[in-house]
Amino acid sequence: MEDKLVEFANLLRQNGVRVSLAETLDAVRASDVTGLAERDLFRSALRATMVKRASELPVFEELFDIYFTGLGEIIKSASKAVQDALSMSDEEFQNFLDQMEKVLKEHGNELSELAKHLLQNRDGQLEQMMRAAARAIRMQGIQRTIEENYFARALARALGFDKLEQEIKELREQLSRLDLGSTLRARMEEYLDRRLKMLDDIIRKYVRQEREKRDLKSREEARLNQLADKSFYYLSDEELEKMREAVTRLAQRLKNIIAVRRKRMKKGRFDIKRTLRENLKYGGVPFHLKFDQRKREKPQIVILCDVSDSVRNASRFMLQFVYSLQDLYSRVRSFVFVADIGEVTEHFRTHDVKHALDVALKGDIINVYAHSDFGRSFRNFVSDHIGAVNKRTTVIVLGDARNNYNLPHDWALREIAQRARRTIWLNPESRNTWGFGDSEMERYAVHCDLVEECRNLNQLYRVIDQLVPR
Repeated sequence: MEDKLVEFANLLRQNGVRVSLAETLDAVRASDVTGLAERDLFRSALRATMVKRASELPVFEELFDIYFTGLGEIIKSASKAVQDALSMSDEEFQNFLDQMEKVLKEHGNELSELAKHLLQNRDGQLEQMMRAAARAIRMQGIQRTIEENYFARALARALGFDKLEQEIKELREQLSRLDLGSTLRARMEEYLDRRLKMLDDIIRKYVRQEREKRDLKSREEARLNQLADKSFYYLSDEELEKMREAVTRLAQRLKNIIAVRRKRMKKGRFDIKRTLRENLKYGGVPFHLKFDQRKREKPQIVILCDVSDSVRNASRFMLQFVYSLQDLYSRVRSFVFVADIGEVTEHFRTHDVKHALDVALKGDIINVYAHSDFGRSFRNFVSDHIGAVNKRTTVIVLGDARNNYNLPHDWALREIAQRARRTIWLNPESRNTWGFGDSEMERYAVHCDLVEECRNLNQLYRVIDQLVPR
């Protein structure tokens, strides 16, 4: 079971669910407690130990059903189908297997292990042989439907299917010479044929199942790609729900990009490379020792998100992005604004994403039905929350900069930017509309390190990629 749980953990990781070694060990210990008899209890134990985020639950549930309703279940179902085809009750089938085992011992000569396990209905041993053969042919590499026939033939060769066919043929010939009675002989011959056909079906179903495991990630990516170019403005609630996984990946990518900075201290760990470079002028004799101690500076993020009615759908998507950042960073402060500004950090930190979005968008924190006033919001942020910004802070503004002809107070954004390490503005409107009408984007842009159009998922990916240090 330990091997199967390790393989399942690897499968989860391949499909975007982050499972650490410690969590895999927790799953092993939990399965020892629950056992395998009660499937729902076993599923709950693995879910509790391996899944940390609600967005990962659908992937876990689908992979659990594929993996643990896996090869063992395929073999068990196939064996049951053979029994039903022979029209035998459980007791009659067991008696028949006892008779078959006796015949095989007396007349089966030296059968291969595959033949013994298959014909004596040893499902567990047959499963072990098939898994070993699958590893030998590296079946985990299957990716596309077109590869199924190739891997099915390779698995059959690795198992020794050709030899098995010859063994079955020889057994049929021996049965024809034995005095077993016409009824029993006919049943045994039918049993041999059905078992051989059963193994062929099992091989093909097993290969298809392995391909589906790997195909899940491809299907998810294809599904998201269909939405990737669609404007946030036109996403339905259902489509926004489907994009949560993509949002989580984006947040993880941003976390990796806004890297932890380190400072070199005057004294610390001996640095052999710097020492050798520094002493080249002395022929490599280390007269002057160099030390290296790096101080970790945890990055901070402050999010200012426009939730006015004109960008409501885009805001909902962006707030999902903000929620994922809350989960990934230890220091994230999140604010929503229209004319007033309010902090939602604790709501995002302590509640699920649906509740957090409802709080942010339904007017519990600020009046979301007011007319947009970016200038007033920035001025109030400087007045009430400027202490949230320091030299380690990356400030991300999400909004269209449409100010309803109010005073822009761009001095307030300048003050925020001067205190921050970096200021990024993501605008869900087309760049062609910036600066026209009540848009103050041109005034605000000069105070930002990066200003980008961000109307769909692909644009957001490109924006985050631009943040990578070159």
